[in-house]
Amino acid sequence: MRSVFNEELLSLARSNQSIYLVLADIGYGEIEPFAQALPERYLNVGVAEQNMTGVACGIAMEGNIAITYSIANFPTLRCLEQIRNDICYHNANVKIVIIGGGVAYGPLGISHHSTEDLAIMRSLPNMVVIAPCDLYEARAATRAMIEYNGPVYYRCGYKKEKDIHSGAISFSIGKAIRVREGKEATLFFTGTIGYEAMRATDILQKKGISCRLVSMHTVSPIDRDEIIAAARETRAIITVEEHNLSAGFGSAVAEVLAEEGPFPKLFFSRIGFPNINISEVGSQQWLREKYGLSRDAIASRVESLLARK
Repeated sequence: MRSVFNEELLSLARSNQSIYLVLADIGYGEIEPFAQALPERYLNVGVAEQNMTGVACGIAMEGNIAITYSIANFPTLRCLEQIRNDICYHNANVKIVIIGGGVAYGPLGISHHSTEDLAIMRSLPNMVVIAPCDLYEARAATRAMIEYNGPVYYRCGYKKEKDIHSGAISFSIGKAIRVREGKEATLFFTGTIGYEAMRATDILQKKGISCRLVSMHTVSPIDRDEIIAAARETRAIITVEEHNLSAGFGSAVAEVLAEEGPFPKLFFSRIGFPNINISEVGSQQWLREKYGLSRDAIASRVESLLARK
């Protein structure tokens, strides 16, 4: 997915002279085409994410579009003060792009996990939060991010994530994409964990369980209408995120249900990492399976919820 993002960004930057890429000495193997094609709009500030954020804000305040780019939590947690005070307070046209959300960098341990980012970024005023699930959404989200005037957080996948969509999609910030229809339960997901969610619906379908599948690629602003429709039209809502449960995507959905309800006949459950430091080291898939984010575990949770009386 990161390759698709960089390809799309360069294509947009060739025709839009206001696009700048600012990074903190990382991304090699992917960012060279931009650096070589547009060296005057490529800035490497060194391993200094706080400075990267401040420089990007300055570029944006001069009427440009600045993209900060780094891996996992480095462009967010390390420079949260600058994001809050420089970018969000001034509503600057800065796009914060991370590569490898969740535990994509699982073998590198907790320092490279990004499992609190959705909660933190969606809490910031003026910040749009996007987490595309596959290559189709990645391209569309890149275009939408550049077109949007204001701060955007873009949670990009790491490598060769498998596609969920099979063709062109209609992508709008704040508008979910219904991937599959279903009458019994609704499975909402955000980001690359969506492939596991889709395979979970395959398992459920074989068991005769009709499950609606929805890509909530925008966590903030969230698609309230799609959530309300699911609450009224299906018996259960399950959220899936590769993120800690505390204040993340599932919490955002729960907030909508609490404010728009009551929905007395609706069951609700969240799937994600428990609110702990994940100290184990292993592959992304291994960590997903260990913490109940595999397709089998997701399908089992849906079945258990629908079995409740």
